[in-house]
Amino acid sequence: MKKHVVLYKKLSAPLMDRLRDQVEVTLIESLDKGGLAHLRDTLPDAQGLLGASLRLDAELLDLAPRLEAVASVSVGVDNYDIDYLTRRGILLSNTPDVLTETTADTGFALILATARRVVELANMVRAGNWNQNIGALHFGSDVHGKTLGIIGMGRIGEALAQRGHFGFGMPVIYHSQSPKPAVEQRFAAEYRSLPDLLKEADFVCLTLPLTKQTQGLIGAKEFMQMGPETIFINISRGKVVDEAALVQALQQQTIRAAGLDVFEREPLAHDSPLLRLNNVVATPHIGSATHETREAMARCAVDNLLAALAGKRPQNLVNESAWQP
Repeated sequence: MKKHVVLYKKLSAPLMDRLRDQVEVTLIESLDKGGLAHLRDTLPDAQGLLGASLRLDAELLDLAPRLEAVASVSVGVDNYDIDYLTRRGILLSNTPDVLTETTADTGFALILATARRVVELANMVRAGNWNQNIGALHFGSDVHGKTLGIIGMGRIGEALAQRGHFGFGMPVIYHSQSPKPAVEQRFAAEYRSLPDLLKEADFVCLTLPLTKQTQGLIGAKEFMQMGPETIFINISRGKVVDEAALVQALQQQTIRAAGLDVFEREPLAHDSPLLRLNNVVATPHIGSATHETREAMARCAVDNLLAALAGKRPQNLVNESAWQP
């Protein structure tokens, strides 16, 4: 008898065909109120779950006594109660690597857009307000040769460092849980304490996961340590930053600008003060949002889930201690 998998994310036809060839599939097409009710109804028989952008806490997972594996179509796993999953022996997998380069592209797009004021000035042209050659009032700042500060030197941090070092001749400084000699050698990067990085970097870029330790890592004190020309970039998770403190820093010009792909609450509220600031470039969490990368992520998640349900170790297992060969 085939095992039962509940999807709460639509997949391409080839991936759906592959799943249906090996497991029984229930698709929850939307996570609206009706879709969530349908999901709750299907959980008692679910042996596998696959999806993204849904908080799977103990209350919800208690409805799934037969659950063996959860495959997240994401790198971040802050939506999952990992301790709970591990206690129950439920394997959690994610999709690293396949989105690294695309997310780093997004980070550098935000660096360029904020430094050169691309969105602000494009909107000026679109509004018909380009009536003469621009002057110093509308000048941006150079990116090449400026100091790139990266907080969180994982896969995406390394990919961002590669772009900055080799593509734009940027000195790279970084802060992470520990120094990384291989990164330092490859990119001529230098390790810094967090306060020193904030003081020295022209661009402060967050590329670290959301954990208990990183939540609220950047707040009012940290923004005060940056300089008035600093540009702040976040492609990690919104809750790593105290958003109210960020708004204040931008309004008071404690820092120059921000490029943001993630926010404390998503979607971003229509009345957010961030949307009223010309020195903010805000994108709707598009870090991995290309056709090629999203398909690769979904394919990776399907591989992980089918391996787990077949009694094999998924390639991208998050909670290693739940694995019992």
